[in-house]
Amino acid sequence: MNTVPAKAAAPTGGVAAVPKSPFDARPLWVLVALALLALPLVGSPSTWLTLTAAGLAMGLIIFIIASGLTLVFGLMDVLNFGHGVFIATGAFIAVTVMTGVPAVTAWAVAPSFALNLSAILTAMLAAMLVAALVGVVFERWMVRPVYGQHLKQILITMGGAIIGEELIKVIWGPDQKPLPLPETLRGSFLLGDAAIEKYRVLAVVVGLLVFAVLLWTLNRTKVGLLIRAGVENREMVESLGYRIKRLFVGVFVAGSALAGLGGVLWGLYQQTVTPLIGAQVNVLIFIVIIIGGLGSTLGCFVGALLVGLMANYTGFLVPKVALFSNIALMVAVLLWRPRGLYPVTNR
Repeated sequence: MNTVPAKAAAPTGGVAAVPKSPFDARPLWVLVALALLALPLVGSPSTWLTLTAAGLAMGLIIFIIASGLTLVFGLMDVLNFGHGVFIATGAFIAVTVMTGVPAVTAWAVAPSFALNLSAILTAMLAAMLVAALVGVVFERWMVRPVYGQHLKQILITMGGAIIGEELIKVIWGPDQKPLPLPETLRGSFLLGDAAIEKYRVLAVVVGLLVFAVLLWTLNRTKVGLLIRAGVENREMVESLGYRIKRLFVGVFVAGSALAGLGGVLWGLYQQTVTPLIGAQVNVLIFIVIIIGGLGSTLGCFVGALLVGLMANYTGFLVPKVALFSNIALMVAVLLWRPRGLYPVTNR
């Protein structure tokens, strides 16, 4: 006697389709709730708008930096504590290009937005290229021998970070370097009494563009499909003739390039660069990827925005606890969702 309901049977000659899980919008509502909760605490709507814009810009810069690390961990299962090396490399390459190349320096100080933007784009491309090359070397000599061994990955990549910082000091010196904003990106747009810095608007645009490209690449392209399939079943994909090892190296290099891009944006955000710039941002990066869910690009995006907003609101309201506010945020999120806002289901 057949006890299986007819509606549960698989279609003839096929496999029953697995319904997709509905999108969980609750983490996005947390983001909105944080912003709305801050409004009455801040008091002035114009001040709130200024802080919110600054927080979103800061969050999107952190997202660009952290997206490279969450990409590498999510697709390669590699814990890279040397990620700060790529950030610092990108920042110092931007210093070299924007202050040491006469043509680019002239573009940066010209009273023309097009030329100023060209200077920044040139610095970004150079930083991404050099950071990617450093990533090739780092993956070959530091990461490849310890694939699948998390404890060794942590120890070796931390050692690589120390070596990288010392090499940066040898090349560029241990002193702080200025990285001034181009002429037309200084100052602010005024919306009533609210002042929104011009550079932060550019940072928001770049961050949203990176987020869109990452989602499109991972979900809508053959390369993204192969990478995700390789994570699920590497042997099966290799049996079809695809070289997963090369794809994974490409992922690591792409993550390094994104860190270099983030280093440029963070350096311009602070307008100064030091050899420790990567190490200084590393804490925020790991808070972001833990909040978002290890390996989740969407989680990294939402987590970075939460961190950026929290840092700006608490820095204005209670400056003494600003340094600990994001740790408190991380604890609160993990108490609610121990695996992060958008955990990767295949882990």
